[in-house]
Amino acid sequence: MVNTVAQLKIAVKPILKNAGVKKMSLFGSFARGDHHDDSDVDMLVEFAKPVGLFSFSDLKNKLEQKLKRKVDLVSNKGISPLIQRYIDQDKVNIL
Repeated sequence: MVNTVAQLKIAVKPILKNAGVKKMSLFGSFARGDHHDDSDVDMLVEFAKPVGLFSFSDLKNKLEQKLKRKVDLVSNKGISPLIQRYIDQDKVNIL
């Protein structure tokens, strides 16, 4: 199981590049460093090109398998400005 941001970066970079991800950021408890063994990983993703639901779901599944944690994957296009403000408070860029 991945437990640090540094471990996570190493683990997910190949998956992100293969999926056509342009930018990826962590937010939430994992980004703040106050996560627990049962915490999920909150990720904000921006793709280089538009992707469909199946590609988005496939990326989420691959990340969960690699990290051995539940992943909440959010598209940068689906975030309201109000929520974006909270994400930006603890956002850590991965890619």
